[in-house]
Amino acid sequence: MMRNYSTLLFDLDGTLTDSTEGILKCLENAITQMEFEVPEDTNIFLGPPIRQSFAEFLGMNAGQVDEAVRIFRERYSTVGLFENRVYDGIPEMLERLKSGGKRLMVATSKPLVYAVRIFDRFGLSKYFEFVGGAELDGTRDYKDEVIEYVLAQTGIADRSTVLMIGDRRQDVLGAHKTGIKCMGILWGYGSIEELREAGADYFAETPGKAADMLL
Repeated sequence: MMRNYSTLLFDLDGTLTDSTEGILKCLENAITQMEFEVPEDTNIFLGPPIRQSFAEFLGMNAGQVDEAVRIFRERYSTVGLFENRVYDGIPEMLERLKSGGKRLMVATSKPLVYAVRIFDRFGLSKYFEFVGGAELDGTRDYKDEVIEYVLAQTGIADRSTVLMIGDRRQDVLGAHKTGIKCMGILWGYGSIEELREAGADYFAETPGKAADMLL
């Protein structure tokens, strides 16, 4: 039986919107310009912080990472962030949860400036009380840091009332590191195997199912 959570923290990419096209086009552009080889499976880049991905998956050093991030953002900040779409059923889910008295917030590793523009563009801003994200300088790149920031900024002390909702292992591990439970959603980038292995506490197949469970 699911506990009643009053505050819901949502991941953005792969949970509320499918940003695959924009992220991958900007990644391939940056990797090519840096004269590295584009990996066969570019989906590994969907989810983790971008700096971490360049270092981990491509073996870039700190200077190369900074330059790759600069090239990535040059395209992403003008074109890439809008090569994106809201998943079917998301506005309805958010509407139901908000009407049901839930406090809705965002905890994303995406830089906050981009997250805010995406929410404004796709009409999602009205559902969220607070949006927490990373800074462009790499501050709060990791999910647990973003969650801690959101809880601190909103004055939430009782973590047993908070649930993280996301699609990748980073969401689950970040939530557990901060002492909160996590719902793994199955319409995003992560597989049920990945989420199960990370230790997700609940699973939801669709936005409608997620709303049913949370209400």
